[in-house]
Amino acid sequence: QVQLVESGGGMVQAGDSLRLSCAASERTLSEMPMAWFRQAPGKEREAVSCISTDGISTTYAKSVKGRFITSRDNAKSAVYLQMNSLKSEDTAVYYCAAVIAGCSDYGDLYDYWGQGTQVTVSS
Repeated sequence: QVQLVESGGGMVQAGDSLRLSCAASERTLSEMPMAWFRQAPGKEREAVSCISTDGISTTYAKSVKGRFITSRDNAKSAVYLQMNSLKSEDTAVYYCAAVIAGCSDYGDLYDYWGQGTQVTVSS
C-alpha cells in the first residue's frame, strides 16, 4: 500500500503563483514516474504533467505548458508542481498520482492517487 499526500492548494488571483507538493515514501518516489491531474466541476479529469523517475524528462498538457513546472526530489520523497501565471481556467482539484508502467494521459493506468488539493483562481 502506497499513500500520497498533497498540499499547497489555495485561493489566489489570476496571475498569481502556487506551488503544490506531493509527499510519498522514498521507495515510491525512486521507482515510479509521478503525474499531476486535475478535475474541475462538470469536467473530465485532465492530465497536467508527468515526470520521470530521475526527474530529467517532463511532459505537460498544452493548456499549462510554459506556465507550470513539475520537479521532484527523491531524497526528500517529494514531487512538486510550480504553477505560474494562474488563470481562472486552472481552477480545479489537483491530484498527484504514481505509476509503475510509465507516464500516460490516462488516469486509469495509474497505480496510486493522493486525496487532492483545491486550487481556486479568481479573475
